Amino acid sequence: MAKESSFDVVSTVDMQEVDNAFQQAKKEIAQRYDLKDSGADISLDKNGGTLTVSAPADFVAGQVIDIIGSKLIHRCIDLAAVQWGEPQAATGGTVRRCGTIVNGIDKETAGKINKDIKAQKLKCKVTIEGDKLRVSSPSRDTLQEVIAFLKGQDYGQPLQYVNYR
Repeated sequence: MAKESSFDVVSTVDMQEVDNAFQQAKKEIAQRYDLKDSGADISLDKNGGTLTVSAPADFVAGQVIDIIGSKLIHRCIDLAAVQWGEPQAATGGTVRRCGTIVNGIDKETAGKINKDIKAQKLKCKVTIEGDKLRVSSPSRDTLQEVIAFLKGQDYGQPLQYVNYR
């Protein structure tokens, strides 16, 4: 048995599932009677990880975002993975809203997670490795406590716990 057990805390989103949800939402917008000829449109930039909604009014943009959200939930993607920006005025009196898909843990959030784990005074070591955190401890029970603690916290993005060994 290994001397020290560890796991990684990551925040990743399967872009193929986001694309599938986007395609379903686009289809529903084209078929729904209240949105059919409203001029609402959505676009996805897979490489940049952004969703863009353009609609004739802020209310319609909100409806389109709700549709996208329901499709993401059906695809098992946490809604916290998409951070929507403020409505922006676009050409022709339309409204545009951009949503960025969170991939990876930024340095500020990683530092906050690290600080919160250390505040629990558990016997474990946390190292920040790029866009993920590695938590290691001689006791697997301690690692389970850390996972349970992190699941109870809200850091504004979904967290996954992988490579548990």
